[in-house]
Amino acid sequence: MNNETLLTVLRAPLVSEKTARVSEHNQYVFEVAPEATKAEVKAAIEQLFEVKVEAVNVVNVKGKSKSFRYRPGRRAGMRKAYIRLAAGQTIDVMAKA
Repeated sequence: MNNETLLTVLRAPLVSEKTARVSEHNQYVFEVAPEATKAEVKAAIEQLFEVKVEAVNVVNVKGKSKSFRYRPGRRAGMRKAYIRLAAGQTIDVMAKA
């Protein structure tokens, strides 16, 4: 997988209270491209972070319906991937560039 494809599959790591809880079980959560497959996500994580991925679970999150100044609207949905790494391996998602 070349660098261009690698960077289009992975969008950003997601950091929240829930992702902090699943990180205790050696899992990490990333926002991925809507058309990304599990195999592409696994290859991108392994190549970018040089770790061994055991499992990838992908979830489509629907956008919320909201109103703004009495006009109905809808927030954008996203696709996120839960990544489980092999024992003893970690990813530093809080690293500063």
